[in-house]
Amino acid sequence: RNKEENNNGSDESDSEDDEDAPIYNPKGVPLGWDGKPIPYWLYKLHGLNHFYPCEICGNESYRGSHNFEKHFAEAKHSYGMRCLGIPNTKHFHGVTKIEDAQHLWEKLQGTVNKDIFDGAKDEEYEDSQGNVLSRATYEDLARQGLL
Repeated sequence: RNKEENNNGSDESDSEDDEDAPIYNPKGVPLGWDGKPIPYWLYKLHGLNHFYPCEICGNESYRGSHNFEKHFAEAKHSYGMRCLGIPNTKHFHGVTKIEDAQHLWEKLQGTVNKDIFDGAKDEEYEDSQGNVLSRATYEDLARQGLL
């Protein structure tokens, strides 16, 4: 009976040793849900061997293209964009350098401001005969009394 108790005791200590033993992970593969390294083929399939840095997020590196693409909608990236005074819109998806984001924002502001409605230029009037005139032309003709 003592031998059985000794065997049972040693089996328990062996399983505890297995759990406490450091996991063999020479390639630095991330751990899965079970605490063990994921298979290497899966690691390569998901592109987890590539790191993507983002200067806007404080030089944070993202492992894998999926995590990198996902981070553009996350709070840390949005906060970095707000600190630069730039809205986090779809135009800036994929931009990771501060200088690139600022240049793109300057360029976009030129096109956005061009598209804003300006009443002095774009407003149109119609005279009694049905002619469509710009605001400036209509006011000039009205001052001259030709309408």
